[in-house]
Amino acid sequence: MSWIKTINYEDADTSLKRSYDRVKGPDNNVDNVLLIHSLRPHTLTGHMTLYKSILHNTNNTLPKWYLEAIGVYVSFLNQCNYCVEHHFSGLSRLLNDPNKSDQFLIALENGLLKDYLDSKHYEGIQYARMLTLELNEITKQNIINLQTAGFTDGEILEINQVTSYFNYVNRSVLGLGVNTDGDILGLSPNNSDDPKNWNHK
Repeated sequence: MSWIKTINYEDADTSLKRSYDRVKGPDNNVDNVLLIHSLRPHTLTGHMTLYKSILHNTNNTLPKWYLEAIGVYVSFLNQCNYCVEHHFSGLSRLLNDPNKSDQFLIALENGLLKDYLDSKHYEGIQYARMLTLELNEITKQNIINLQTAGFTDGEILEINQVTSYFNYVNRSVLGLGVNTDGDILGLSPNNSDDPKNWNHK
């Protein structure tokens, strides 16, 4: 599960259980990436507030599949298999096309996303790569490139925030040895209309 102590749902005190009730999936399952917050539940609140605001909010204008694709890509770059597995499952559900999902994974693993995505979406992916691996090399020109590709400034902010979030969670997972044992892959809080609804389905 992880390299630090965690408290499962059954052993949680009343306060922690209230937090778990907001994020649990079927059979009181709480994903390991969330269980790692159990010794400091206030960080679970912070994590979920950030996650729901960035990835599952109706005010976003970029397609949710694209935001998930960025998350999978960033996690792949960081070699965070936990997040790749979870969010590829979510991406596959959103694409609702096994062939498209398989093609994305093949393109990802072989460095061929340029052939999978249109030029606009690929430009966004390139920015996500730089933000993850070459942060100090980003200049205003990279933002101009995104604007020229057709992204609004609000959408550029969405790409920036999704990329930054996944870099955060990848480091939480890798730094604490989190694995998928016992997790149900691909669950997410899909009620984007309600920012306070974190329930995983």
